[in-house]
Amino acid sequence: MQEKTNVMRILDSKKIWYNPHYYNNTDAISGMEVIAALNENPNQAFKTLVTVSSSKKYYVFVVPVSKELDLKKAAKAVNEKSIDMIKQKDLLAISGYIHGGCSPIGMKKYYPTVIDISANLFDTVFVSAGKIGYQVEIKTKDIEKVIQVKFCDIVK
Repeated sequence: MQEKTNVMRILDSKKIWYNPHYYNNTDAISGMEVIAALNENPNQAFKTLVTVSSSKKYYVFVVPVSKELDLKKAAKAVNEKSIDMIKQKDLLAISGYIHGGCSPIGMKKYYPTVIDISANLFDTVFVSAGKIGYQVEIKTKDIEKVIQVKFCDIVK
């Protein structure tokens, strides 16, 4: 039996349905490799990106693994002049997660979070469960029961 991650424990505590998926027995690293290992729709799998604005505020953007974040659209979505990706070496200190295991749920501090509007095309989406090798499938509408989010067009 696989272990539970903090994300899973948070969802359990709020009595939110999720379906855990494990790929830790594969060599999958990128989002596209992960979703291929799980044999799921890449448009339904989302990666979590942490950014910093020109005003030095942190924001979280959740986009399909098959797409890229549009930094201009992202900045507009959070009313900032510009947005840049944070440096990978800063991810753990800012979010509490490492690269490849970053989830929008359970960060050590809440940051304004924007999910690409395409998530609303699906009843469920896949996001990291907070640890490399672990994903959770969660009802799109239930994400808002765990963290405050906004849905916007933020991809290229």
